[in-house]
Amino acid sequence: MTLISQKSDHSKFIKSEAKRLGFLSCGISKAGFLEEEAPRLEKWLNNNYHGQMTYMENNFDKRLDPTLLVDDAKSVVSLLLNYYPSEMQNEESFKISKYAYGQDYHFVIKEKLKEFLHSINENIGEVSGRAFVDSAPVLDKAWAAKSGLGWRGKNSNLLTQKVGSFYFIAELIIDLDLEYDHATTDHCGSCTACIDACPTQAIVAPYVVDGSKCISYFTIELKENIPYEMKGQFDDWMFGCDTCQDVCPWNRFSKPHSEPLFNTNQDLLSFTKKDWEEITEETFRAVFKNSPIKRTKYEGLKRNITFLKSTF
Repeated sequence: MTLISQKSDHSKFIKSEAKRLGFLSCGISKAGFLEEEAPRLEKWLNNNYHGQMTYMENNFDKRLDPTLLVDDAKSVVSLLLNYYPSEMQNEESFKISKYAYGQDYHFVIKEKLKEFLHSINENIGEVSGRAFVDSAPVLDKAWAAKSGLGWRGKNSNLLTQKVGSFYFIAELIIDLDLEYDHATTDHCGSCTACIDACPTQAIVAPYVVDGSKCISYFTIELKENIPYEMKGQFDDWMFGCDTCQDVCPWNRFSKPHSEPLFNTNQDLLSFTKKDWEEITEETFRAVFKNSPIKRTKYEGLKRNITFLKSTF
């Protein structure tokens, strides 16, 4: 096999491989310290917007500098993978965030990234690096924005004009010099749809989300009982929340994904509120065997359902 040479060709190859593997888009940034993000992250942590997500306090330096995660890192390859479903839940049901309709994205994306790294080594030569899917101290939205894949919206999600925001973000951090992309411009304008629609007023200022007020935090991250004062504010969300994305005008351009492993679990589609209330642990384990919903465990999901239907 003839190895590819030159920075420009390497970059073109990486972007074509990303497309072949089913990624929505690919952008490349020069690895280095994220100067603008440092004070923003520090302020967010000081305001305790991470709540009980204490892991956010760890590895502060590594979150800001990928060269501390990968020796001699030169480039951050940011990737988007669409998860927007073609079928939606029964309207008379407790709601689940769309990213959890299919199989757990961590496993799906990690397999793709493993193949990606192998392909880079086969075609370019020996390249060292690591793959990341939101389970390591990497500021994925910051890197995706830096590489021109979108801009950080007022709901703090990455937004793109062509496809909205219903996608996962992943990275390859590698020790290979490449051609770098440039950040795009902000297209939120004067729109405040996400801020106005947030059921718990978690978007405390444009571009700032108090994670400890977010429905996703309460229904997934929080391990203890949901505070009484949140009663009546969850709009039937029992796992995650998509409200700020659902109302975003740019998501009018969302198109259904083409990843078979993200195809909607048919049981999930047909479940009514009564079905959820009566779900047994055995059914939970069988139906959500490879689902992100497993993260709450059976007891956590029952806690969320009980909170939604209680009248205390």
